[in-house]
Amino acid sequence: MLAWTIYLSFLGALALFLLPSRSATLARLLALFVSIATFVLALLGFLQHRSGEMFTIVSVPWIRSLGINYSLKADGISLTLLLLTGVIGICGILFSWNIDVRVKEFFAFYLLLIGAVYGVFLSFDLFLLFVFYEIVVIPKYFLIAIWGSTRREYGAMKLVIYSFVGSAMVLVGLIAAYVLSGSKSLSLDYLAGYHFSPTVQMWAFPLVFTGFGILAGLWPFHTWAPTGHVAAPTAASMLLAGVVMKLGAYGCLRVAMTLFPLGLGPWGFHILGFGSWRDVFAVLAVIGIVYGALVALVQKDFKFVIGYSSISHMGFILLGLMTLNQIGLSGAVIQMVSHGILAGLLFGVVGRMVYSRTHTRDLAALGPMHLNKIIPFAAFTFVIAGMASMGLPGFSGFAAELMIGIGVWRSYPTLIFFVGIGLVAGVAYIWRAMQQAFFAGSPGPATPPEHPLPPITLPERLAAILLMVSSVIVGIFPQLFLHVIHPALNSPMFDGLRKGGW
Repeated sequence: MLAWTIYLSFLGALALFLLPSRSATLARLLALFVSIATFVLALLGFLQHRSGEMFTIVSVPWIRSLGINYSLKADGISLTLLLLTGVIGICGILFSWNIDVRVKEFFAFYLLLIGAVYGVFLSFDLFLLFVFYEIVVIPKYFLIAIWGSTRREYGAMKLVIYSFVGSAMVLVGLIAAYVLSGSKSLSLDYLAGYHFSPTVQMWAFPLVFTGFGILAGLWPFHTWAPTGHVAAPTAASMLLAGVVMKLGAYGCLRVAMTLFPLGLGPWGFHILGFGSWRDVFAVLAVIGIVYGALVALVQKDFKFVIGYSSISHMGFILLGLMTLNQIGLSGAVIQMVSHGILAGLLFGVVGRMVYSRTHTRDLAALGPMHLNKIIPFAAFTFVIAGMASMGLPGFSGFAAELMIGIGVWRSYPTLIFFVGIGLVAGVAYIWRAMQQAFFAGSPGPATPPEHPLPPITLPERLAAILLMVSSVIVGIFPQLFLHVIHPALNSPMFDGLRKGGW
């Protein structure tokens, strides 16, 4: 059943390409129907497999001579991220209801991207995973280059170049694993159980982790992300921050850390205080947290604030992975979900509710408009999303960051101070953006826009409410997801990490 999340998305994309160009309304409805259907399938799969243990969806030979299979499997981590993809997929379409240029092509590329994301989360043959991972690059390029705004060609090309560099690093690591394991299979199960030599793991782990980390916004390879977010149309920004960046973090956990767990072990010597690749990536993650928050604090462009905030929040995910304890790793997965929801909501407010109406993202220009009075629903939504992003109890951000913080305290207590700086800066940039964009409170009369702003539409309201409710559900009932995440982390696939000191 879960395989149909991929097939329906691809079939929907094909159907949209074949639609007559004048069928804009039908294209919107078809895309929405497909996204809802795939979310329902993901939800049913989540409810039916509450154990969180690995199960096989389909496994058939594909390229027999190379030992490559068409293998789709899922566990608690996959199921959780499938739900996230489904929610973001629906909301992205609702926030894009106003698209009126090449409508059917826009939604076709959108569904193609969603289908490839589902494929990555379900693939357990690494060749198949890599194929879906590369398919993601194609639609995200066209979505930005055709329907984007500020420096869209530059933003699209920069994103693609960074993605291909990261993919090349991953491919070298996968080929090495395939050859050194005897060239029998690229199955994740088989390779995770193969004992690569410590020497191989010491160079393969940082190569593959960095390759996936580039897409996850790992500092200092993060510069594609703010540029891509700002250039992308609203739905593409939501997908980039909400699920595409999670592909990188997922690959770091599922592939790099699973295949080469000894690469996280000590080198046996110290350089500049670093004694392992684990130390290196933990510090890079902390730098990303602090750097992203401080740069967001001084941005004048509303969308750049949210773009750099994504770098900061992705740093929490990568830092959680480096804790190598169950609460830290669980928090990293929950943070993937939380950041996906909240970043999608923030980009929806900034890109669709504000920018498409005011035609400016300059915080200084937005303040005098008194948007809290003109479009109060947008102001309300941003306040909720901002508070959740800051870690207000009751929302997903608090649950995720609390677990990561506990995990970091147990593994790297000295880094907690710098994480705290990032959290405080996060409060500051959200509060500053909220005040300047919606509640400037200038003593003089309001400066209304040249033309009356259209009211917030029903699709926008539905999308915002769905994302806000999702954040509350994750924040109040994190055990719903931890019940399936913990069995996945305790599965034999992660034996190598546990033996290495988890």
